[in-house]
Amino acid sequence: MSEEPIYIRFPEEADAEELTDLYKRNRAFFEQFSPSVPDNYYTEEFQRQAIVKSKGDMAADQRYSFLICLKEDDRIIGTVGLSFVARGSLQNCMIGYSLDQAYNGKGYTTAAVKQVVRYAFEELKFHRIYGEAAPRNEGSIRVLEKAGFHKEGIARSNVKINGVWEDHQVLAIINPSGDV
Repeated sequence: MSEEPIYIRFPEEADAEELTDLYKRNRAFFEQFSPSVPDNYYTEEFQRQAIVKSKGDMAADQRYSFLICLKEDDRIIGTVGLSFVARGSLQNCMIGYSLDQAYNGKGYTTAAVKQVVRYAFEELKFHRIYGEAAPRNEGSIRVLEKAGFHKEGIARSNVKINGVWEDHQVLAIINPSGDV
């Protein structure tokens, strides 16, 4: 098996400019499947603040943010996040991701999701990770399935995207170690 062409890492404040460019370039693409964000989301200052906040969220075990980077030139091509962290008797979280449209269809998101799942199970000791995608977002569902997630059902009228409440396919993966 060949070495992965991507790696994941935690964001640093110095990444704000590159992340802003990524989001601006892909705004129309991302907005097809994601909830609305404020206009200032597409500014360096917003991204810098989000990165600072992400460090506090990690320290508080509330949310984990990762960047997807190309090994060949260390370019940021996407993001993966673990959110809605629930500890105690649940030990689960939700995974979400986005990838620069220019890099879609190459297996990069699947590789990144697998790396984050491994980290979540081995380092963070989660029992279960779930993801959700609109049924019309076949690429996102395929990413989760290729990463080992299984369909669980449909969450009806689950997320408001572009003013419309949309159903979402729920998929999940269970930690195979079982000793969490």
